[in-house]
Amino acid sequence: MIKKFLIATMAFLLGAVVSMAFVGLTAVEIPAADFPSFENGVLKAKERASPHDWIKEQDIKMYNDGVTINLENPQWAVFADTNSMDPIIDAGAHAIEIIPKTPDDVHVGDIVSYQSGSSTIIHRVIKTGEDSKGWYAEFKGDNNPVKDPEKVRFKDIKRIVVAVIY
Repeated sequence: MIKKFLIATMAFLLGAVVSMAFVGLTAVEIPAADFPSFENGVLKAKERASPHDWIKEQDIKMYNDGVTINLENPQWAVFADTNSMDPIIDAGAHAIEIIPKTPDDVHVGDIVSYQSGSSTIIHRVIKTGEDSKGWYAEFKGDNNPVKDPEKVRFKDIKRIVVAVIY
């Protein structure tokens, strides 16, 4: 009798734990705008801002022994693996970057490095605008749940990623 009671109690507790786990998982709300839709029978994901097209096809030359890219003043970048830009920038990724000349060079969707105190942050531009202090950009790491806390001024923008090398 005690054995049946213990088995029933263990089954109940296991069911309660599993139920709580699923309640926690199903309580996450996803905005309807983020769900893919069907268009003409094809599953179509939500459009997101992509980086500006800095390297035109005619500026890339493919050879049997290498590749050349015609790009003014390219800069090489090595990244710390912070996971904030996963999966696009991860451990072992490198990039070719350019130095922007004006705020017009910075576009929503671009991946940009900027100075924040003594740190360099590499995140995606999610908004640009003007306020009483002038031009600014707002950023968010692709893998971060919220945007970066500060408005970034052009003087703090260092480089724009134009190619990621794995």
